[in-house]
Amino acid sequence: MFNDAWNQVYCGPAPDPVDLWASWNLDPILLTCLGLLAFAIARKRNAAWAMLALVLAFVSPLCALSSALFSARVLHHVLLVAVAAPLIASILPRRRSGSAIIAFVVSTVVLWAWHLPMAYDAALSHVGVYWLMQLTLLGSAIWFWREVFAPERSAVEAISLTVAAFAQMGMLGAILTFAPQSLYAAHFMAPYAWGLTPLQDQQLGGLLMWVPAGIPYAVLAVSLARRNWIALRAGNVT
Repeated sequence: MFNDAWNQVYCGPAPDPVDLWASWNLDPILLTCLGLLAFAIARKRNAAWAMLALVLAFVSPLCALSSALFSARVLHHVLLVAVAAPLIASILPRRRSGSAIIAFVVSTVVLWAWHLPMAYDAALSHVGVYWLMQLTLLGSAIWFWREVFAPERSAVEAISLTVAAFAQMGMLGAILTFAPQSLYAAHFMAPYAWGLTPLQDQQLGGLLMWVPAGIPYAVLAVSLARRNWIALRAGNVT
């Protein structure tokens, strides 16, 4: 597991701007797994959107770009935890709710832990650690969103959890935005090819976590409020 085949960046070396659109990730194992997942959920509502989010994150040139830019890695992570995860959670069979607080704490700890410089740089230099990062981020986020979407969860509680999830991501983004120096050795040189210093790239990534990442959370909060309103109207009618 620790031979040369594993000691590399999963998405490949950081591409130059002119090579970006040729940098699709066609890993046959990844494509097979995505194909099996697509087959398993093909008839489910939101399945197409969930698969699109996963393809954008792992197959499209965003995968290669995230080897070069921390800000692209932030987009990748937002796609996983705030787009793909809630869509997949909405597809999975309903079950009784558990502890939303525990799910929130675990998913938050996982997100923050993988942005510690040592853990982050390890993930971008070893294929096994990279997939440990991806699976724990996605898995903990799916767990959290399943708790948010639990049928017996009140709208106030579900929306509060959604707001809290965005708040913790925004807090992490603020820390990265105002850090006095770049933190990640994995992005020590590549940003220069994209007209950014490593610190500027990190600041851009922090801003993406802090502001635009709020869009999917806002959409989810509105969706939860709408679901509750429809349920209340149906109750009044009956």
